[in-house]
Amino acid sequence: MDETSEFDAVAIGEDQLVAWPRIAAVAAMVAFSLPTFITGLEVYHALSPLQAVLALAAGSLIIFVIGALMGGIGAKTHMSSYLLVRIAFGDRGAGLVNIAFAISLLGWFGININLFADAAGRLSSDVFGWAVPELVWITIASVGMTVTTLVGFKAINMLATAMVPVLAIVTGLLVYTSLETQSFSSFLAADKEITLSFGEGVSAVVGAIIIGAIILPDITRFARHWSGAIYTAFIAYIVVQLAVMGSAALAGGATGEIEILDVMLSMGLGVGAFVIVIAGSWVLNSLNLYSAVLGTKATFPILGTTLLTLGLGAAGIIAGALNLLDYFVTFLFYLSIIFVPVAGVILVDYFLIRPDRYRIETLDENVKFNVKGFATWAIGAAASILMSEGVIPSLTGMAAMDAALLTAFLYLALTWSDRATRTMGSETP
Repeated sequence: MDETSEFDAVAIGEDQLVAWPRIAAVAAMVAFSLPTFITGLEVYHALSPLQAVLALAAGSLIIFVIGALMGGIGAKTHMSSYLLVRIAFGDRGAGLVNIAFAISLLGWFGININLFADAAGRLSSDVFGWAVPELVWITIASVGMTVTTLVGFKAINMLATAMVPVLAIVTGLLVYTSLETQSFSSFLAADKEITLSFGEGVSAVVGAIIIGAIILPDITRFARHWSGAIYTAFIAYIVVQLAVMGSAALAGGATGEIEILDVMLSMGLGVGAFVIVIAGSWVLNSLNLYSAVLGTKATFPILGTTLLTLGLGAAGIIAGALNLLDYFVTFLFYLSIIFVPVAGVILVDYFLIRPDRYRIETLDENVKFNVKGFATWAIGAAASILMSEGVIPSLTGMAAMDAALLTAFLYLALTWSDRATRTMGSETP
């Protein structure tokens, strides 16, 4: 792969732009992935049926708003999320944020390697009668995902475009079979134990895909017009994500199963489950690794792209060995609290404070550390964790919304206060 490529700290050129449906296909494939099905099933089993439906809808709407705004910035500037972070947080501040993003993405890489190996091993045995060792599946997945990432957006896009129709059919079959087994009114009337609050359910939905929404500029920067980013976010988060999580919830209600593979196997969708596991995990993890490389490369531009991709792929496999699946919902919950504030700072900075700074040329004279941006990110995340633990009152009852609103307000207030102070000082005789 050419060392001067889409991974470098440059804006996308005119010759690299593509039609928005190709970008939407990649974003939709992320929503078709196994973790999204699992989240829908987890939320259903943790809330009342009506609360689960409302939590899935509210969480998807929050993600759509964040994704549309962040993706729109990426499409207008043709810059990756990591370059946007550099402008918002300063070079050194962005280094800390981007490394945190990369670590989180590698955590997701590890989770998906776990999911892929466990699911593929079980399905190959139950559906096809193949006894394939888990290590073989891990090796196949890791090599395939890493090679796809090395090729870049074009390879991820081709794979996503080919598989979206297939996964849409599988999801449709899941809904159809569920409603044949149990009517929607019976689904809503089910009486079951509630283990999460409504706000925690919404935060779990948001956490399931929040990083994807924040780093949506990584793919919408290839869009020819900013409106393509809005269409992409709508299709990915309002149409596909909601349909996928909703289908998992319906199937969970119809079967009573708590594991998504058990749900699909009990409905006779073993082959469909196998397709979802392979195709969804392949695209999602390739995109996770792609974005982790972008972030690390933006922080350490001296590193070679090929060796960096191979190294991060190996680190992701190690993350998979940590068995993060045991803490899946907790991981999603705190992920949303920690990373939503990043979007709050970037959105306020771009739309209300320094829109003229969001050009590739400004990076040559970029500040080293935006103290206000970094401080409000830390304060917003910390305060939201305290709210979620009941230490201080919650603003909205949803930790993800608390994080976004508090950070945006603090950053705007600090910036305007600083400007007012400077103005008053300059007017003093």
